[in-house]
Amino acid sequence: MNLAAALAVALTALRVNALRSFLAILGVIIGVAAVIATVSLAQGAAQAVEDSIASLGANSLNIRAGSDQRGGRRGGAGSATPFSSDDVDAMRRDVPVIVAASGTVQGNTRAVVDGVNWPTQILGAHPDYIEVRDWEIAEGRLFTASENQRSARVAILGQTVIDELFPTGGWLGATVRLNNQPFEIIGRLAPRGQGSFGQDQDDIILAPISTVRDRVVGFERPGVRDPVQTIWVEIAPGEDIDVAIAEIEDYLRVRRGIEPGAEDDFSVRNFAEFIRAFNETENVLGLLLAAAGIITLLVGGIGIMNVMLVSVTERTREIGLRLAVGARRADIRNQFLIESVVLCFLGGAIGLLVGVGAALGLENFGSVIGVSDFEVQVDLTIAGVAIIASSAVGVVFGFYPALRASRLDPIEALRHE
Repeated sequence: MNLAAALAVALTALRVNALRSFLAILGVIIGVAAVIATVSLAQGAAQAVEDSIASLGANSLNIRAGSDQRGGRRGGAGSATPFSSDDVDAMRRDVPVIVAASGTVQGNTRAVVDGVNWPTQILGAHPDYIEVRDWEIAEGRLFTASENQRSARVAILGQTVIDELFPTGGWLGATVRLNNQPFEIIGRLAPRGQGSFGQDQDDIILAPISTVRDRVVGFERPGVRDPVQTIWVEIAPGEDIDVAIAEIEDYLRVRRGIEPGAEDDFSVRNFAEFIRAFNETENVLGLLLAAAGIITLLVGGIGIMNVMLVSVTERTREIGLRLAVGARRADIRNQFLIESVVLCFLGGAIGLLVGVGAALGLENFGSVIGVSDFEVQVDLTIAGVAIIASSAVGVVFGFYPALRASRLDPIEALRHE
């Protein structure tokens, strides 16, 4: 019997017992659908998180003051002596691996234009901030070092702020009041969209750090001239990040007068490490999902074997008749084996469609309720592996029933009631 004829006979046999066939492959459908849906959602979420972290800059480092300790009592993060604008200038000048550096001071404000107001976030920074964070000025210009030194009241608005305050345009050169002080709008930041935690990255105003610190936020620390909350630095391309971090830490320990062996009162964070750690976590989750999928397919395979054994019993007289008229035992074996593979293949195909549909449905539901900002990513490789795996289940669990059918005695089979 050729393959086409065997497939035709297999489909006829499955169609005759359609309900039983469907119940047999239900375990395979559920297993494949669960793996496809979870993997698609996980990959979409992983890509969204990775893009968000990567937007911080692959060669960027974040430096901030750590915890202070006085008389055995420790303060929280940031309670140690803060860095200053002088520290930013010194690091840019003295540490060779640093190509750009910016301090930041951040706070909340209310922007007002002609009676229209919008609560937003204001970020004070040095001019290097745009380069360090790999951001762009979509229109207008960046404030200069001179404007930063003299605390000029100039501002660059994010797209969300512009949309809320200037729905009809005309923002460039206009005046916005921040903390009851007039600021000239000199530029617009390139849109970045939502971050990995749903925050709007375009709902922001960028201004010279001295202006924000002195006129808007009022960030002061006793004994520290021109303090900054955070320092962002960009490492030169091609430099080893770990070596650069060690060099920066050594420099800061000397500059801040930390004794050898004493604990650092600052932290240097590498966001590229977050990406690597996330990828490792994703790989572990992938293995767990694969294990769950294999277990589900094994359960489905047992159901397939049971149904095929029942089918052999019900068709014993048919098998005996075919053997009596000259069919080879290999033909009988292959016939039942093909039926098992077709069952599992159909289960895998249906499970693939159900899994993709479920993932898209969850994505749309998340978008409706505002808790999802990523797109489902269906990996064709995973889909292909799922189909192949389900077909392999048909071979493994269908082999014994097929072998049992091929070994029936023709005379006993014809006598079977």
